[in-house]
Amino acid sequence: MITRTCGACRIDAVEESRGPFRTPADLYPDATPEMVARHMHWMAPDYMDAETQMLLFSFRSYVIRTERLTILVDACIGNDKDRPGRPHWHRQTWPWMANLNAAGVTAEDIDIVMCTHLHIDHVGWNTQLVDGRWVPTFPNARYVFSETEYRHWESMLGASPVGDNVFNDSVLPVVEAGRADLVADDHEIDHGIVLEPTPGHTPGHAALHLARGGDTALFTGDLFHHPLQVYEPDLSSTVCTDPDLSRTSRYDFLNKYADSGAVIYPAHFTGGVVGEIRTQGGGFRFDFAQT
Repeated sequence: MITRTCGACRIDAVEESRGPFRTPADLYPDATPEMVARHMHWMAPDYMDAETQMLLFSFRSYVIRTERLTILVDACIGNDKDRPGRPHWHRQTWPWMANLNAAGVTAEDIDIVMCTHLHIDHVGWNTQLVDGRWVPTFPNARYVFSETEYRHWESMLGASPVGDNVFNDSVLPVVEAGRADLVADDHEIDHGIVLEPTPGHTPGHAALHLARGGDTALFTGDLFHHPLQVYEPDLSSTVCTDPDLSRTSRYDFLNKYADSGAVIYPAHFTGGVVGEIRTQGGGFRFDFAQT
């Protein structure tokens, strides 16, 4: 369990699972063997399995407790979901809820659920299966979805069985229950808590920017899947809707926040989990925080 602060706010990482995910070349079409070799000295063993050449991923949410709100950022893969095309995610029974409770938070405590985007591994716990129906997991929460993001995936219904399943069991039930707020890409949730557009991975992808007491925390979703993308920002993934725009958003973010002291909270990094972006030569590196 990773617990940190941002000003007077408490931030807890709530992990669902972790392990080998995909090889660099499988996830990033532009990743060459020579590029990967340049980074093996820091990637293995905490961020890559040297034997299998698989990048290591964590799937996690973050809980932010402010002076008056409890906010969940991203909702992982979820339990009981029909994902036949993804056997390792199909009808799982992850201990995510127990991990949330271990952080001292119940489902009823959550005031806001903010999804950085609406991909399969960021919306799962939005809903739970009750008497054969998908219902919102967090009964007292408002769910914040970028309207750009929501309309995109709504327009894609029928294009992919996997996408249809995700939308129909993890997004649409929240909307039908009247718990969703479809918001602008730069929506302010509360004072000092705003969405920061980072499109490309998906059309409405957004980071969450938290500012408190002179501290800054940024919850970056899939702007960076793996720390390799900090060192090699040109790498966009095979699941990016617009790889060029994803690349542009990544460079814009890196140039804006490098050496700023802002703490970055990625969705999937293993090892030290969170840290700061630093300039290095003509590029960037990720300095993991001591936890």
